[in-house]
Amino acid sequence: MRFLRTFIQTHRRVRQRATRYSLLVVLMLFGLFLEAYMHNFNLVYITLFFVFAIAFSAGPLGTRNIGKLEAEFEHSGRLFANQEGKLFFRIINQSSSPAWAITLHCDDSSVNVGRVDANATKSVSLAITPQKRGEYSATESYLQSYFPLSTVRFLLYIPQLPKALVYPEPKGVSLRSFLHTQKMHFGEEKDFDGLASYSGSESLSRIHWPSVAKGEPAVKTFVHEQSTQELAFDFYRVGKSDEERLSQLTLWVLACEKLHQSFTIKMPNKLLKSKKEGIDVILEHLARY
Repeated sequence: MRFLRTFIQTHRRVRQRATRYSLLVVLMLFGLFLEAYMHNFNLVYITLFFVFAIAFSAGPLGTRNIGKLEAEFEHSGRLFANQEGKLFFRIINQSSSPAWAITLHCDDSSVNVGRVDANATKSVSLAITPQKRGEYSATESYLQSYFPLSTVRFLLYIPQLPKALVYPEPKGVSLRSFLHTQKMHFGEEKDFDGLASYSGSESLSRIHWPSVAKGEPAVKTFVHEQSTQELAFDFYRVGKSDEERLSQLTLWVLACEKLHQSFTIKMPNKLLKSKKEGIDVILEHLARY
């Protein structure tokens, strides 16, 4: 009785769907039945019951294979619109036998999990490509298996649907190109800022020749070369539309993070400072704008 109750509980968790091989089995059984009825061959009867027994056993075996699994959504990596990102899941097998031929599905994305060992936990990453920024919430997420005969598709739905924040797509003018085009705050080469000692590695165009004539070689420095300068971005000056501006700012934020460069962003009614808020908070603000 205990085994029966366990099987009933497991069976209620697992959904079963027919496949094209199910139709093949039905046609085979129907043909064998007609052959046995018309010619009364014992061999046909034996084959008929043999095929029926195998097809019938696929249900309980497949249910047992996937029914003891548990799947949980853990977290996501950084997700950007129109770029591939990762969702991370944990699959737990509570059975004393392995689970075979498992795949993980989330909306239109899937990944082959394969075998999940008995009484073991397996971490799985699923690649997705969000189509827009903002809150991402999956509409469905489930484990699937065709074990053992592919005549039945077994589904085990994951109760906790993945949710994550999608940042704007990072695209636009590179940070280096942006700095080279600035003529005021960040400076260009014509924004002369003084002289520095000649190290021997500077190009000839940077050498201050009057200093060389005096016997004291020096090179020219410019405002945009000062490493201590904090970059300042203005939301309304970096694009024509809100989405274009958000994408451009996201690209520059990631570039500044890579270079360990501090910056500020003048947003509508808010000033974001990298030293105060941090990169993740700023990206979240851009995603929710």
